[in-house]
Amino acid sequence: MTATGGATEPASGAGSNAAPGVTVRVPAKVNVQLAVGAARPDGFHDLANVFLAVSLYDEVTAAPAAELTVTCEGPDADKVPLDRTNLAARAAELLAARHGISPDVHLHIAKDIPVAGGMAGGSADGAGALLACDALWGLNSSRAELLEICAELGSDVPFSLVGGAALGVGRGEILTELPVGGTFHWVFAVADGGLSTPVVFGEFDRLAEGVDVPEPAASPALLEALRTGDVTALAGALANDLQPAAVSLRPALNATLEAGTAAGALAALVSGSGPTTAFLVKDAEAADTVAAALIASGTCRAAHVAVSPAPGATVLPQR
Repeated sequence: MTATGGATEPASGAGSNAAPGVTVRVPAKVNVQLAVGAARPDGFHDLANVFLAVSLYDEVTAAPAAELTVTCEGPDADKVPLDRTNLAARAAELLAARHGISPDVHLHIAKDIPVAGGMAGGSADGAGALLACDALWGLNSSRAELLEICAELGSDVPFSLVGGAALGVGRGEILTELPVGGTFHWVFAVADGGLSTPVVFGEFDRLAEGVDVPEPAASPALLEALRTGDVTALAGALANDLQPAAVSLRPALNATLEAGTAAGALAALVSGSGPTTAFLVKDAEAADTVAAALIASGTCRAAHVAVSPAPGATVLPQR
């Protein structure tokens, strides 16, 4: 079955008065370290990717339907594909194919994670749809099977299912969960427009021409800062090898990074492939101050306050 486009409002099966469905809440991520190796022969890059899930969520509802359809609401919903290229639709198709059933489901995505913003919003929707369809269809798939499908969907999708904190190696899909000893406070500044992850990696390769790119490895200092909950140490260890490429493609990001730092953020970096920028702050009060300053600076379209770690994809009680 092929997913078909739908309205941006909940259709049958997605609203509170509609047929029963399953809703899954799934978090955004920030890469507190993204170490990128040289391009491999298959075009991918080996990574040492330290993921941290944050309390900014999409919700994906799966409900019975005559065919596979996708609808979406929320900020920038008009930029979300509603066909089979959407990772939520692909997740339903892959899961159904494994069990020899037809992917007849309506998927409704309520978005709060920035679209094409470097926070794995599309990956989150894929993981959310996978878990929601598994529950709706009563398949009771094992965690290992779900993670295998997640890895087939994309490099960031497994972490969206797992949440918390994890080190991703390979393309980022091979995960080792990490201990976190405290709560970290963040502000995320949303830029106008998105950045394509493949384009950012292409710019990374261009900037790395003639340079000896080291093998990616997780920073022991960063892992220790996470384990102990030391926000000052974490601020000193944040790193993103894709940041120069993202800033090269979107130079205006420098102004956003500078505005957040001037407002008191302990550290600032581009989130993943961007263009969302992430600001680590001392506490909730500082987060509110930095968010207000970023909005006042005019260097971003919106600013979200969030904390980490956050749980991975979670089935919500039926409403």
